[in-house]
Amino acid sequence: MDWPAMMRFGLGVLRMTPRDFWEMTPREFLAASEPYVGEGAAPMGRAELEALRARFPDVTREADG
Repeated sequence: MDWPAMMRFGLGVLRMTPRDFWEMTPREFLAASEPYVGEGAAPMGRAELEALRARFPDVTREADG
């Protein structure tokens, strides 16, 4: 977690007191910030993962020797 960015957002944008910020759980913080930043991205599905794996395959290198 990017605590400095979260602190800037919580204290600056949400105008929270430091005490209120540190008493929140990460889940509560995300819920409070959602109206400003929107919901997080949906998790990637199996088909999307397979498409990415096909597009960007892992490349293995043979050991020098």
